[in-house]
Amino acid sequence: MAETTGKIRIQYYRSMIQAPVKHKKVIRGLGFTRLNQIVEREDTPSIRGMVKTVPHLVRIVG
Repeated sequence: MAETTGKIRIQYYRSMIQAPVKHKKVIRGLGFTRLNQIVEREDTPSIRGMVKTVPHLVRIVG
């Protein structure tokens, strides 16, 4: 379903308090400002790479 629309919905569900600075920058780069927030982004290789960098902090929701 997400592949047909070209969009991907990502949820920020774990705190980045103890995460490295690079991971914090990735979270901000994805557009997250608060915990449990869901954002919708274009399904591009760069966004997929960012999600792959922090799989312990974000998840893809349908």
